[in-house]
Amino acid sequence: MGEFQHILVKREGETVTITMNRGSRRNSLSEDHLRELLAAFRQAGESDATGIVLAGAGPVFSAGHDFGDVASRDLMGVRELLRLCTDLMRTIQSVPQVVIARVHGLATAAGCQLVASCDLAVAAESAGFALPGGKGGWFCHTPAVPVARSVGRKRLMELALTGDPIDAATALDWGLVNRVVPDADLDEAVAELLGRATRGSRAAKALGKQTLYAQLDRPEDDAYAIAIEVMASASQLPGAREGMASFLEKRKPVWPD
Repeated sequence: MGEFQHILVKREGETVTITMNRGSRRNSLSEDHLRELLAAFRQAGESDATGIVLAGAGPVFSAGHDFGDVASRDLMGVRELLRLCTDLMRTIQSVPQVVIARVHGLATAAGCQLVASCDLAVAAESAGFALPGGKGGWFCHTPAVPVARSVGRKRLMELALTGDPIDAATALDWGLVNRVVPDADLDEAVAELLGRATRGSRAAKALGKQTLYAQLDRPEDDAYAIAIEVMASASQLPGAREGMASFLEKRKPVWPD
């Protein structure tokens, strides 16, 4: 992996961990920070890793956009910054690996957007989540996009309009995260869930992730049309053939990818 100023990238086995490393700035997302995250996810996406963990160093996961950066920009500059941020969120969902957020402390605004954009999320009991623009001067328009798709309309409206934080237990109840564990158990819980989510054929998993995002929020007929064609085509992949053969032959599969 390349050298970075604002993030740390570490490869252990089949997992790449990308850690936001601007703890003194609460891991706020300046343009440079966003570009480094985007580059790291693209590099990890092109690797043979099976999983990616997104974490934050310091007291919080991420406080969202860096207002020092935003305030210095004109309309075109802010638009470019938000497009860069959107590119990052879409890349997280388009890479073939399973991406899991390791959340401690606060994840607010675009930090909450990061959590919602990851495939999976495990939160420490100390974590909190908010779209604070609702009680400030700059509404959380773009962070609300993936959050809405995780928690539903009424809960999104409460988060976005009040700007008040919710605790980890509420985030679990609302569907924003998959697990809540004691802070001391966070790393173990992340590794356990990621391990289960990366089992099987890598090619099948990558195609499955891509297709899930493609059919989400589409009308049911459209979703089935997409799923039928992809699932039929996927039946011919080496991993699918091995999976069916091993089942029929009552043996453990030997994945070709």
